[in-house]
Amino acid sequence: MIVVTDKSKCNGCHACYNACPKHCIDMKADNLGFLYPAVNEGECVNCNVCEKVCPILSDRTSNTNALQIGYAAYNADEEIRSKSSSGGVFTLLAEYILQNGGIVIGASMKEDNKGVHHIVVDNINDLEKLRTSKYVQSEIGNTYKEAKNALKNGKLVLFTGTPCQIGGLYSYLGQDYDNLYTQDLICHGVPSPYVWKKYVEMRETQFAAKLRRTNFRHKKYGWNSYALLLEFSNNKAYEEINPKDLFLRGFLTNLYLRKSCYDCQFKTRDRQADITLADFWGIGRFIPEFDDKKGTSFVWIHSDKGDNLFDKIKNQMIYQKISPDIALSINIAAEKSSVPNRYMESFDKEWNDENLWDLIEKYVQPSLVQKTKSLLLKLFHRI
Repeated sequence: MIVVTDKSKCNGCHACYNACPKHCIDMKADNLGFLYPAVNEGECVNCNVCEKVCPILSDRTSNTNALQIGYAAYNADEEIRSKSSSGGVFTLLAEYILQNGGIVIGASMKEDNKGVHHIVVDNINDLEKLRTSKYVQSEIGNTYKEAKNALKNGKLVLFTGTPCQIGGLYSYLGQDYDNLYTQDLICHGVPSPYVWKKYVEMRETQFAAKLRRTNFRHKKYGWNSYALLLEFSNNKAYEEINPKDLFLRGFLTNLYLRKSCYDCQFKTRDRQADITLADFWGIGRFIPEFDDKKGTSFVWIHSDKGDNLFDKIKNQMIYQKISPDIALSINIAAEKSSVPNRYMESFDKEWNDENLWDLIEKYVQPSLVQKTKSLLLKLFHRI
């Protein structure tokens, strides 16, 4: 029977939840909204399947045979690129799978925009739901089971998620499938679902309307500015960049990340996913002609399957091969866990629905440099 005694050892991947043959595991939220398995002991038969599929308990967090092939790349379709978080490569991967009768599983904002969950997409028109970054932990739900059913029926499957979610999938499946493709990302860490939910509710009160659309990486001020755009049902909009936005400020200073993100077992070069997609920070230092402020992806390939898939879509990209060492010298989050904010525990104890804004203001004050950079970005855009 799986029992979580140390929150830093559970990433909430849902492998145990999907694998339990008696369906006696529920995913229960803690005070910050992070989900952890809770076993109904009256229905449990002590088969220990839940423990066997846990990627942490079974030490299945990396792939020692992983390839190390890197590319700087972006989608040749400028419209798709503008709608994507960085270079728009995910769309090309997903379109290939869908055009060949497969399904794509990934993170989507919930209908009310107050949370994120994994969904199954089987047509190109719905790919919009999976595009762009979501800075909230996504609920896997039953999508591991849905992936397995599709794989057994011979369908191509592209499963996307954080490295721990990909690790959970492989651990749940117990094997690789020739028709399974996986894509992870270089993850900063996942912030509190409850903090995001409360943040949305406060903005809805402020604008007297329901939130209709969220874009965590709006490119109005450039692809690397971390600009948050919220569009409301009354056609009003809120837009702000870090560090002036409260939610982004708390997220990027590690104030309310999941406990396991401070000691992530999946931050390694030996990735389990076939392909990793990430922002190519500092691209102008290495390939100046790619630095057009519109977004460039770092495509990091770890398997022959991933290499073959990239080969099938590369004619729709502008790309250049580059050593992963170069890209990772800038993107240290690939291998290093987030450093805990020194006020993390205080925030955890003190936060409630009434004092969220005050607490973020209290514990994360933007520096003068950050404030100046934020102002200059806005002035530059207006000019």
